[in-house]
Amino acid sequence: MFKRVRLPLTLLLVALLLIALWYAWRPAAHTVPAAPQQGYSKALSQARHGQPGAARVLYQQLARTDLSAERRAALYAELPNYPSPQALKLATADLQSELVDVRHAAIDAVIGLVPESQRSVLLGPLLEDRDEAIRFHAARGLLGLPADELGLYFAHLDKVVNACIAALQGQTDSAAAQLALARLYLHDGDHVQAEQALTRYRLLQPDDLEAIAVQVEVFEHQGKSDQARRLLAEQLLVHPQSALLQQQLGLWLMAHDEDEYALLALARAVELAPDNNDYRYVLATNLHDLQQVEAAQKQLEEILRRDPANRRARVLLIQYWKETGQLQNVQVLLAELEQQNADDPSLQQGL
Repeated sequence: MFKRVRLPLTLLLVALLLIALWYAWRPAAHTVPAAPQQGYSKALSQARHGQPGAARVLYQQLARTDLSAERRAALYAELPNYPSPQALKLATADLQSELVDVRHAAIDAVIGLVPESQRSVLLGPLLEDRDEAIRFHAARGLLGLPADELGLYFAHLDKVVNACIAALQGQTDSAAAQLALARLYLHDGDHVQAEQALTRYRLLQPDDLEAIAVQVEVFEHQGKSDQARRLLAEQLLVHPQSALLQQQLGLWLMAHDEDEYALLALARAVELAPDNNDYRYVLATNLHDLQQVEAAQKQLEEILRRDPANRRARVLLIQYWKETGQLQNVQVLLAELEQQNADDPSLQQGL
């Protein structure tokens, strides 16, 4: 018996020895040294704070192949503030990434980088992706586009939206699913189903006010403006410190040409949530529409003081400064923008 096993054992030992020798004498693999960890952290910090060179280092980090999905996603969250052909090239490439989280982040980046009229070209093909979550995410990025802008993807979008509704209908114990379902029904004009989904949402999240905003939209689409206003008034009596409700009231009043009261509500929303740049931006645009240009400029300046990377506020403030002939301020903002991102389309177009 010993003789029968000795030959195989000898062959095994020889094979192991050959493998060991190959590893010992093989040429060292050529590897690209990974950029130091602080390179990623520094780039992310520069991008978030709108510091000089932010776009360049952001692109450099996204060109790496050794970043985790979490880190790539964090970088993509900042990319819409630094648009350029290079930025769009990076985001478009990662629409086909092997990492699902990166694909989702890239979709959001494309939505932030590309005007609505151009989105269907990039996101439309994803409506037929093998991954259901990617299909649904792409559909959310295309909702609201007119049929002529969707072109060949109109039927595909309708199919994906219906599939998304079917998937959400079964998640009756998920508040997030019911709120998303209500919004999809609202988009489809099915107001009865939208209200039923909102009812389920409120049962699951009785203290959350997000449903009120959607309910107001439902009422408005049904032509029930009085009910929408009554609902907002009732909820504000219960939640007077809600910035969300103040914002919704301001938008409702503005839509109904009650400008003076609308500004009070929008300003109150900013007062209650001073770090919410979206609320402050809406206040600024409405102030400008009512010829209160200086007040609008101050709101945009405050956004940039708190968030220098906020390109949307910067570009709009440049326009407002131009309108009032304050070209020195325009030059300062343009110089800062060029330091952040020399390839910004606004600079190339001679903003």
